Amino acid sequence: MTTEAAASPEAPGQTCLGEQQVRDILRQVVDPEVGMNIVALGLVYRIEVAPDRLLIEMTMTSPACPMGEMIVGDVRAALKQALPDAIEPDIRLVWEPPWNSSMMDEASKQHFGWAPD
Repeated sequence: MTTEAAASPEAPGQTCLGEQQVRDILRQVVDPEVGMNIVALGLVYRIEVAPDRLLIEMTMTSPACPMGEMIVGDVRAALKQALPDAIEPDIRLVWEPPWNSSMMDEASKQHFGWAPD
């Protein structure tokens, strides 16, 4: 994952968010089919922050995920509250590498019984 320096808070029309802050915002977005946030599930592949733009590459658990459009909408809504109006996040759904359960954090794996206690 790539991160560029965030802009200073005084600069109008600039993100002033860092990668970790964006990741924390994305933790608010839950995949309704499994009840876990998209960061814990390992669905966020890349966050790139620049002074005048924000790029997020993410995936779904399956290309056939019926909730994909809704989840991307939830990502946009969560980010809209934190970003200046002048910045429209570039959210890209990608399918490489294909998502698998090893991409989840340890707490999520344990929740589903896929990791030792």
